[in-house]
Amino acid sequence: MIWSLTALLALAAAQPSEPNCAAPETQSQLEMNMCARLDFEAADRELNRVYREAIAAAQQADRELDRQYDQRPGYEAVLREAQRAWVAFREAHCRYEGYEEARGGSMEPMIYSGCSARLTRARIAQLVPQPQEGAR
Repeated sequence: MIWSLTALLALAAAQPSEPNCAAPETQSQLEMNMCARLDFEAADRELNRVYREAIAAAQQADRELDRQYDQRPGYEAVLREAQRAWVAFREAHCRYEGYEEARGGSMEPMIYSGCSARLTRARIAQLVPQPQEGAR
């Protein structure tokens, strides 16, 4: 039992707790994987913030709907449906990218996380309200 605890402590000491993501040329593959994951987590936090704002705007738009003449689903319901579909797409597409580039290899998690961060940032841009064409 002591041997396994010692081995675990040695393994934990060998793993970087916080990789230096600013110096990719000095990173091991494990550190590159960790940095890609941290980048995705940052993008995901931003997406969650923007999505909450988009939901609030959709709820406001729903309050302004004239339900007497329009019985279709509201803005919030459609946005939630779109977001669920988008998350499923992101996960499947990034899994494909990981497989395509490094299936089963040590780079696969980095590729998956990098793809997830890239698509998440693109989704953020889709959800942020854009000025109307011709509006000043």
